[in-house]
Amino acid sequence: MGVRRAAKGVDDFLTETVGEAIAEVILNLLACALLGCLALIAYLSWSYNPRLTLAGVGLLSLTLAHGGWKSFRAPVKGRRRGLAALTVAIFTLAAMTSLFLLLYATGCDCL
Repeated sequence: MGVRRAAKGVDDFLTETVGEAIAEVILNLLACALLGCLALIAYLSWSYNPRLTLAGVGLLSLTLAHGGWKSFRAPVKGRRRGLAALTVAIFTLAAMTSLFLLLYATGCDCL
């Protein structure tokens, strides 16, 4: 009985370790691909029209600032609606993407 229990414990440990290693590799590859795509989008946008690129970056910055302001200020009665809900969602998505890139893309050799 003890040998079977020990073998099952070793099997569970190895399965979990290999699964985590594979997940880590997949997340690193996704982060590097996302970083590469962002760099390509910035390059193509700048080569197409620098003024439009700066205007888009400014608009995105204003959107993120508004979403951050709405996220971290004191809650107002009722739900967020319209523009506030949209900017908070964009801010949250950008924050999660930034965290993902910070945690995973900095660990790969693509930089």
